[in-house]
Amino acid sequence: MRKLSTCILILLLCSVWVAIGNIGIVKADGTIYIRADGSVEGTDKIQREGNIFTLTGNIVNQSMMVEKDNTIVDGAGYALEGGHIWLENRLNVTIKNMQIIDSDEGIRLMGNCINNTIIGNNITGIESTTGNAIWVTFGASNNTISGNNIVGNRVGIYVYMSGGTIISENNITSNSMGIWLSGSRNRIIRNNIVNNGVGVSDFIGGNFVQHNNFVNNSATVNELLSVNNIWDDGYPSGGNYWSNYNGTDNNGDGMGDTPYIIDENNQDNFPLMEPTIIPEFPSWTILPLFITATFIGILVRKRLKSYNLLR
Repeated sequence: MRKLSTCILILLLCSVWVAIGNIGIVKADGTIYIRADGSVEGTDKIQREGNIFTLTGNIVNQSMMVEKDNTIVDGAGYALEGGHIWLENRLNVTIKNMQIIDSDEGIRLMGNCINNTIIGNNITGIESTTGNAIWVTFGASNNTISGNNIVGNRVGIYVYMSGGTIISENNITSNSMGIWLSGSRNRIIRNNIVNNGVGVSDFIGGNFVQHNNFVNNSATVNELLSVNNIWDDGYPSGGNYWSNYNGTDNNGDGMGDTPYIIDENNQDNFPLMEPTIIPEFPSWTILPLFITATFIGILVRKRLKSYNLLR
């Protein structure tokens, strides 16, 4: 009897442990596959035309695995809610126009992923302890992340042990961490990095960071950065805009007369005095309005979800 009671107790403890591990994480009910032969499994909401796969409606609580190279996955503005997109060992895949909402993570490129493009997506509500809005990891190389709206996530863009990534013209706003970069030889160019808990973190040497707007981040930089990161493109091209830069521009060339000091190993020698205008966000005054509208949309959606659960 004592042995039976002990076994029951162990089973109960294991059940509690599993339940605790699942709290707060949105899990997909199933997986959609775009197979190497072009067939689609798991949904009837993707239309194929050649190598272009287009969503025809919102997809809820399903994730997507793309197994076909030389492919375009076009969200067409529809939502993938409660699910993520994974690419593993893929070549020349484009993920665009996707709304990814309230999931455990957003888009992951892993392994031998080369020359893939993540462009024009809206990713929000990725708040699990292991989730990232966009994650490039484990040897992926020469991929492009451009023109995405990445708002209200745990980590906006995480590049881990991967090089040659181009991160350009993204709106990276109100995340716990904007960009987390543990890989070298990446280019971070012309991004709005605004109102994050941490703007950038953990840069390994050899990254090029130019013409970004670092605005009102609680901590612009976190952790020690390695040497040999490049924070400006010299004169007259200049470096980045830092909202907490206190220098002057006595000669009126648009750049500070003194460097912006990041830490003892890193500095922007030609900090910009005015924000860079990025094509997707043509006016600095429009950006806060856009961000506000995004958060209102998130709150409305969550309230509607709660209302539907109560009905």
